[in-house]
Amino acid sequence: MRIAIRHQLSFTPPPGTQHAVMQLLLTPQTGPSQTIESWSVEAPGIGNAGRFNDAFGNMAHLVNQTRPDGPLTVTVKGVVATVDRHGVLGRPGGEPVPAIYKRVTPLTKVPAGLYSKFRNSKESRLDILHGLMARVSEALGAAEDESQTQMQADGKQSQGQGAVKAAAPAADYAHGFIGAARALGIPARYVTGYLAGDAESPAAFHAWAEAFDDGLGWIGFDPMLLLCPTDRHVRLAAGLDALGTQPLRAVPAGDGTRDMGVTIELAP
Repeated sequence: MRIAIRHQLSFTPPPGTQHAVMQLLLTPQTGPSQTIESWSVEAPGIGNAGRFNDAFGNMAHLVNQTRPDGPLTVTVKGVVATVDRHGVLGRPGGEPVPAIYKRVTPLTKVPAGLYSKFRNSKESRLDILHGLMARVSEALGAAEDESQTQMQADGKQSQGQGAVKAAAPAADYAHGFIGAARALGIPARYVTGYLAGDAESPAAFHAWAEAFDDGLGWIGFDPMLLLCPTDRHVRLAAGLDALGTQPLRAVPAGDGTRDMGVTIELAP
């Protein structure tokens, strides 16, 4: 599948800022599941940006801004050819040792109820990981159902407040899966990327997880969609959690990053 992507983000430095730095994790790389046919990153100062691979193997840009004035917009666009490997990435070269992804972070601390039934399981690691994906999907889906029930019971005011929450974001599902896997001693990492839409889910900037199996290597799991990544998934960056894989991180932070929207469509 050939997927065309255009994504814009912006960052507004605080008034009077003398110097700002933006770190961009917005460059996908060719790998087992995808080939980058074309890709560009446009931003003020990008021509002089430092370009390097970070500790997790992601391609990063470090962009310096002197006396920035007003919003700074970053635009990425390109075409990626994907293949469906049923989530299996294997052991790509140039990556850190899997054990680094056993580290628990504040965002990946999860209740024991997500993984306790698998603690003494005699199943294969692959079966356990599929079971964890189903358990996380069930647990977060049940929480969403309870929220909807409460909205209906409370009437229009609560419904309005609940509408802002909507469904749990993909990050919640990914963190739940990663935390449960790490609690069982299984290396697992957070992945950002793009999802081409279909009849059941819209196109979006997305997040999922990957876990390590001694036999198959790295395998992707998307507990929000309850499937292993397909050729609709474009892999962007990986790390310990959502904090370390932000597509745009700035210092000083100002009011944070604004996502101005993503367009994802099939390329001819």
